[in-house]
Amino acid sequence: MLRRALPRRPEARRLLIGTLLSAVGRGLTLPFLFIYLTDVRGLTDTRAGLVIGWYGAVTLALSPLGGTLIDRFGARRVVVPCLLIEAVGTGSLALVHSTGSALLVMTVVAVGSSAIWSGQNTILASLTDDDERQRVFGLNFALLNLGIGIGGMTSGAIVDTARPGTFQTIYVLDAVSYLIPALILLTLPGVGHRLGRLRTGDEPSAGGYLTVLRDRPFRRLVIFGLVLTTCGYAQIEVGFAAYAVRVVEVTPQVVAWALAANTVMIVLAQLLVIRRIEGRSRTGALVVVGAVFAAAWLVLGAGGVVSTGNAVVAALCVVACSAIFGFGETMLSPVMPALTNALATDELRGRYNAMSSMIFGISGVIGPVTAGPLLGAADGRVWVATVVGGCLVASLVALSLRRLLSPEQDGRPTTAPASPDPAPAPAPA
Repeated sequence: MLRRALPRRPEARRLLIGTLLSAVGRGLTLPFLFIYLTDVRGLTDTRAGLVIGWYGAVTLALSPLGGTLIDRFGARRVVVPCLLIEAVGTGSLALVHSTGSALLVMTVVAVGSSAIWSGQNTILASLTDDDERQRVFGLNFALLNLGIGIGGMTSGAIVDTARPGTFQTIYVLDAVSYLIPALILLTLPGVGHRLGRLRTGDEPSAGGYLTVLRDRPFRRLVIFGLVLTTCGYAQIEVGFAAYAVRVVEVTPQVVAWALAANTVMIVLAQLLVIRRIEGRSRTGALVVVGAVFAAAWLVLGAGGVVSTGNAVVAALCVVACSAIFGFGETMLSPVMPALTNALATDELRGRYNAMSSMIFGISGVIGPVTAGPLLGAADGRVWVATVVGGCLVASLVALSLRRLLSPEQDGRPTTAPASPDPAPAPAPA
């Protein structure tokens, strides 16, 4: 299955290696930014939250510009500088000592990260054919999670809030990891150039973000993504953890085991899933994703019901929720970018991918803001009902998207029209 999922072009394979190695560095620091800012650098919880929220806001604000620059100059000329900026910013986190310096450094990090994801997706799409693109994006996601898992386990054994140098070490290592994909791109001079052709002065423009938003199928896909990620991904950091600890009453260690179960599920199931969904309707897979996410939240809600009677079962519900959620991710991760790039034109591919990545940024703002009040109502039952209902609404939106797509865009096999029966030979005179 791994051999089948690998892209045909060696350049794309080398980019996947860069994804894995840089993800290890990302995993070193991903779980610890809040702890580092508060317990090591002495920021209050409110100020640390402000710093992290500022990073998200700047990234979201700059993402549209990143898509425009990718289409105008090529992804290579945008991604390489952004990776270098990201490396400088991440390494500088080791030196922050106040709220002001943390805001400054996180601004640099946000500038770098604003176009990396959309640019790398644009490059990967340009190096793969339609028939393999879905498999390659799925493999890319599995490698990303494998690297993050390796990095997280490594840093968990290293960091110590009583020794600030341990945190400084992982941020420097994370910075070095961003240089790896940059070096790989620099060794591939024929990769990542402008996809759309240059137009003469009297030719009409290929359009911009308004053209992208006028694309009715893509607009429907964006609505699906916003609903699903707001009620799905955006709830993991706040809603999931808060409900598990406060309502289900499990320890933070159980939450950590649950997140590990999510990573294990993705790494083990991704190749099997991309094989099973190949040649099937992409919108059908998105419908299933919404249902799977809803099932995961229902299992977590069940943990809140049984928590007072059986702590072991409650803990298993928390872990099972995260694992089930991971299974849904294995379907979403190959289908969403593949469908985005099936709808995109070469002239606007950067903007399509930027808009797709902005879905996660927008939901990342809406989700945490709404989770708090909902968790406080009726012992969290209102929150559970809302996220379950939202995921099911996303499934309905995905179902309505199918009629707007051609079979090729939806990933369904096309049946060639049957050739007419040959006319019978004339009878001999």
